[in-house]
Amino acid sequence: MELEVDRERCIGAGMCALTAPEVFDQDLDDGRVMLLDSSPPPGHQAKARRALDVCPSGAITLVSRAGSPADPS
Repeated sequence: MELEVDRERCIGAGMCALTAPEVFDQDLDDGRVMLLDSSPPPGHQAKARRALDVCPSGAITLVSRAGSPADPS
């Protein structure tokens, strides 16, 4: 699993940091998402996926490697 965030798209709702604090945080200056771990270990992947699903602005994406579909793990 590999994640990316779009800080310009982020509205600072903080759902990601509340859902997966091991993977996401909020910038103290502007409240936008900060990615702490772009490739979370298996123990944090379920929470990271939930954070992706609850993000109201769609600022979190699951990245696929060139030529392959997004990693389902």
